[in-house]
Amino acid sequence: MYRKILIPIDTAETVLSEPGIAFAARLVAMTSGTVRLIHVFPELPSVIQELLAPQAIAKQEEATEKKLQEIAEHSRIPEGHFSHTLRTGPVYAEVLAEAEDWGADLIVIGSHSPSMSTYLLGSNAQKIVRHANCSVLVVRPHKETVEAYAMEPAVA
Repeated sequence: MYRKILIPIDTAETVLSEPGIAFAARLVAMTSGTVRLIHVFPELPSVIQELLAPQAIAKQEEATEKKLQEIAEHSRIPEGHFSHTLRTGPVYAEVLAEAEDWGADLIVIGSHSPSMSTYLLGSNAQKIVRHANCSVLVVRPHKETVEAYAMEPAVA
């Protein structure tokens, strides 16, 4: 059974992650496992980094951490079974590195429906599925699924 579940979150587009978070919350409640949310900031060119005040970057990190905490509370992940981390770099590489470092059993990742640009350029979800050393569950956002998980209480 999966006990360490890693969920990449784009805090600007949480609708992609909601079904996966709901699934993970229920799974963790049944197994006494742990969920770790990860948000990856893009690496900015050094020219832009020099223009940004360190306080601006710190404020962005603080806001993201607050958002991740709110997501965990809203999804009813049991107290003490949640952590989060922030990383900087290419999304797929940082998610895979965090999965290895943390020892994740499962990565639950939200994904858009495939489009022609995804097939030609590849996506983060595709790269994570292809290169992960643990199981990966790709969840697509469907209104019915989100509502169904939200209606069923998690077992503590």
